[in-house]
Amino acid sequence: MLRLPLFLFLSVLAFLDGSYAVAETPAISGRWRPDMRKRLQSIGSSAGLQPRQFLEGIVTGMAPMSNSSIVPVALASDRQTYYVLAGVGNVSLRLALDTASADLWLVSSQCTSSACNVPKYPLTFESPTFVSVNSNATAFNVSYADSTGAKGFVARESVSLANLTVANQAFGLATSSDVQFPDQVSGVLGLGFPRLSAIANNAVNATPFFATMAQNGQLDYPLFGLSLTRDSGGSLSFGAIDGSVVTNRSLIEWSEVVPFAPFGAESNTSSYLQWAVVLEGVSVNGTAITPQPTYPVQTLNSSLALIDAGTAGIFGPFQDVSRIFSLISGARLVDAGQWVVPCDTEETMSFNFGGREFVMQPTDFLIGPASGNPNLCLSWPRALPPSSDGIDWQLGSPFLRTVYSIYSFGIDTKEPPMIGFYPLINSTASPESAASVSAFLASYSATVATTLPNFVLPTPSSFSTPAYTFNTSVPATRGEIVRTGLATSTYSALLGAKHMNATALPTITPSPTVVTFILTDTSGHTVTSVSTASTASITLGVPAGWKASAASSVRVSRASASWGFAVALCAFAWGAL
Repeated sequence: MLRLPLFLFLSVLAFLDGSYAVAETPAISGRWRPDMRKRLQSIGSSAGLQPRQFLEGIVTGMAPMSNSSIVPVALASDRQTYYVLAGVGNVSLRLALDTASADLWLVSSQCTSSACNVPKYPLTFESPTFVSVNSNATAFNVSYADSTGAKGFVARESVSLANLTVANQAFGLATSSDVQFPDQVSGVLGLGFPRLSAIANNAVNATPFFATMAQNGQLDYPLFGLSLTRDSGGSLSFGAIDGSVVTNRSLIEWSEVVPFAPFGAESNTSSYLQWAVVLEGVSVNGTAITPQPTYPVQTLNSSLALIDAGTAGIFGPFQDVSRIFSLISGARLVDAGQWVVPCDTEETMSFNFGGREFVMQPTDFLIGPASGNPNLCLSWPRALPPSSDGIDWQLGSPFLRTVYSIYSFGIDTKEPPMIGFYPLINSTASPESAASVSAFLASYSATVATTLPNFVLPTPSSFSTPAYTFNTSVPATRGEIVRTGLATSTYSALLGAKHMNATALPTITPSPTVVTFILTDTSGHTVTSVSTASTASITLGVPAGWKASAASSVRVSRASASWGFAVALCAFAWGAL
């Protein structure tokens, strides 16, 4: 509970009544979503203090953050897609999160395919902040590993997430797409490195959204943090980490992101491309397996793992995955790369980064029982043939739900990009019981509609390994400090290998939607009061004041933004303190 004087209570009450907060509760249903990892072959071809921040400082007792933001992450009804609500010009739209691609793109009102039956960016609105690029003649083309994609043109628009805004942000407007989005999601917010961006390769000064803020010094620190949960969604923060999740910054395990050599004659230096780090090992119930990289010479005998919030699975090479399941009693291969295990398994699985084990319980890696064989559960990881980029592992939301993940962009001439994992599961916790696993699977209706073969499939002994994609004559060393392409050098490095000071990283805490107050009057009488933030509705894909019939739309909940009274009183309260 929070004990406040009356005048401060009134100001916070006004804040809660008009707070700018998204309140969306997605429905739950089960459906697999294709991996959204971007194909690499397209690469190398061609502010003042805001009212919300001020009030956050008073309510949480933390110093106000002038260049940080935190927004809710919602989990779609497919239980696969995580998305945020963004402002694009005057339009509110849902964007799927993806750390394995770098482009921001949206379905436009010119797209009429069945996959585009979602709220669209309305070109007919003629937004005052919309800027045409080359008269809409600069092509936008994105493709994903599941063979879906989108095409259109590049444009510029003001893009906002909570209090952070990037003006003239380059983004793609799809005029055709076969990417299927759930829950009225309208596009993708790629959070990868600029080198991965198809838009940056086709347009001038077209740095992706997060990279733009880092390179402009717009953030308190050039990082973003991601909290994903199985039920309610989570949070996405820029410039600081979520202090409501990370309660001890010294427990974050940091790994240097791996740079990649150029594609052919793309350049003569290596640079950062993917949020990929070295995977030190994998364990089953404490029995360790040393990963065997597909390209040991090119990757310096290291197995690389892509950290991918845009995929709903865990994938690895056959040479590693087959050894993992050989340690689980009753496991067998049932399809190309897919194993099943007994649904009552009590084995744990862990991934080792930087020498620390990050544990997954059975409810983290089991997909669900096969409908035709309900005692056997499909399981992650799934095995894939070799990938020419040398990335053997791809860790998506099943793993990311067990950690809080932090993506530090790196600083020109000072600091390499790094990924931090804050464990949410105690590595020494007892394995889940068979009864608790069974109860979990039943409560989530996780059954997969399939019948397993009634014979044992052999594990493939070898695969044809494609030619390595990158120029092997150019060295790429982990922890490499680069001169350009990362955050502006005006930042002071906190994560350098020689002077690690991660406990100084800024934190931010979500604004409360419910607060309990204990009020004391001059006579010493106390009254307890509970206040809940009120919400008003917005329309996805429809600018405020524009006719809803002019665009595809859906109603959602969003808090009102009447700030005058709250800001005035809180300014007085802050001065009084």
